[in-house]
Amino acid sequence: MDWLLTVPLLLIEIVLCMKLPADEVVSKSWSLGTAAALMIILGYPGELIIEGDLTMRWVFWALAMVPFLYVVYTLLVGLASATEAETDPAVKSMLYKACWATVISWCTYPIVYILPMLGVDGGAAVVSIQIGYCIADVIAKCGVGFLIYNITITKSANKPLLS
Repeated sequence: MDWLLTVPLLLIEIVLCMKLPADEVVSKSWSLGTAAALMIILGYPGELIIEGDLTMRWVFWALAMVPFLYVVYTLLVGLASATEAETDPAVKSMLYKACWATVISWCTYPIVYILPMLGVDGGAAVVSIQIGYCIADVIAKCGVGFLIYNITITKSANKPLLS
């Protein structure tokens, strides 16, 4: 259940790397962090249903997709102007990549989630879900985390703390 902590923090890290006014950083961090936590909370009960009547799994999937779509929209559209406001082309490129890598890796989660509804059952469902989530986690957390690290290093080199 580490996702309840790591997923909102990943989004907040992206926001903190952007060129935004302080009040918008706070606002976007809260809205994205809350949406991410809500997405996890709404989807988790469905994770416990992998066989039998999967109707409730579909319900939890659909409920979790609402905040998921909000996050995707915000990363690709709502924060696009903040990405464009970056004057350093390297930072702009990395921010763009961080948003897209997050969205692309996150799109695997809803697909993996519905594997039992697509006929994968029993042990194969559990193994497939875990492998799918592990691959997505490595991309989302390590890959995007590495991009965020490089953004902060680049920004720090351009604007030293003590000048």
